[in-house]
Amino acid sequence: MTQTPSITKAVIPAAGLGTRFLPATKATPKEMLPVVDKPAIQYVVEEAVAAGLSDVLMITGRNKRPLEDHFDRNYELEEALTRKGDEERLAKVQESSDLATMHYVRQGDPRGLGHAVLCAAPHVGDQPFAVLLGDDLIDPRDPLLARMVEVRERFGGSVIALMEVEPSQIHLYGCAAVGPTGESDVVKVTGLVEKPEPAEAPSNYAIIGRYVLDPAVFAILRETAPGRGGEIQLTDALQKLVQDEQVGGPVHGVVFKGRRYDTGDRGDYLRAIVRLACEREDLGPDFRTWLRSYVSEEM
Repeated sequence: MTQTPSITKAVIPAAGLGTRFLPATKATPKEMLPVVDKPAIQYVVEEAVAAGLSDVLMITGRNKRPLEDHFDRNYELEEALTRKGDEERLAKVQESSDLATMHYVRQGDPRGLGHAVLCAAPHVGDQPFAVLLGDDLIDPRDPLLARMVEVRERFGGSVIALMEVEPSQIHLYGCAAVGPTGESDVVKVTGLVEKPEPAEAPSNYAIIGRYVLDPAVFAILRETAPGRGGEIQLTDALQKLVQDEQVGGPVHGVVFKGRRYDTGDRGDYLRAIVRLACEREDLGPDFRTWLRSYVSEEM
């Protein structure tokens, strides 16, 4: 078994402009849009913490100050709730500020996911780390990140999350060529390409927004030229790791078949709210009754 350092650090790129949700995101970061009654970004931080990653670095940009405020203490609000004796809401307010040790750095220029990850180098140093994209919410009942950390500890190198998609949709994702490992949910990555045309895609395995990376990726990112869209692509850097395992170890993929919500897409964002609300004990019964009635009337 490969001996590797324990992973404690998570990096969450959150510098995007959220143009698909305009005008709502004109003054509000897209990561702060609520999914039922919590901002989307809190679900992501909770996922990192559940996997044992309590040191969280958020890569932000202009107009992202509300992200920092959300994970900070709000003494005035806490004092008001304390005076009212509203312990339930007080606990909810304090929950976000007690989740993890939070750090922040600004990306500055929007030069792509690879550049955003590179901004984390001074904080991460020479330790392996996880990257969680804020648009992808993974249901906590499907512990994808914890499984990826386990695979990294077993094989070393880097681990990416993969999901099978319809071939017609592969052009929306990074795509992996893979080989078997003997484990049903783990594959050896043999090639990567960013957003290929369906006819040129090596598979229908799409990269989704979870990575566990060897720190060797930083040196590669520093030398990676802008790729698709004129941005520094993390996929391009990972392809170089695939081509030369001596640099940072092998690249494996965990094939995810659980519940995932893409909150960067308006339709999926709405579906995520409906599904999570239906499953809530405090909201679900009444909401499901209303939803059945609404669908019956509309049909």
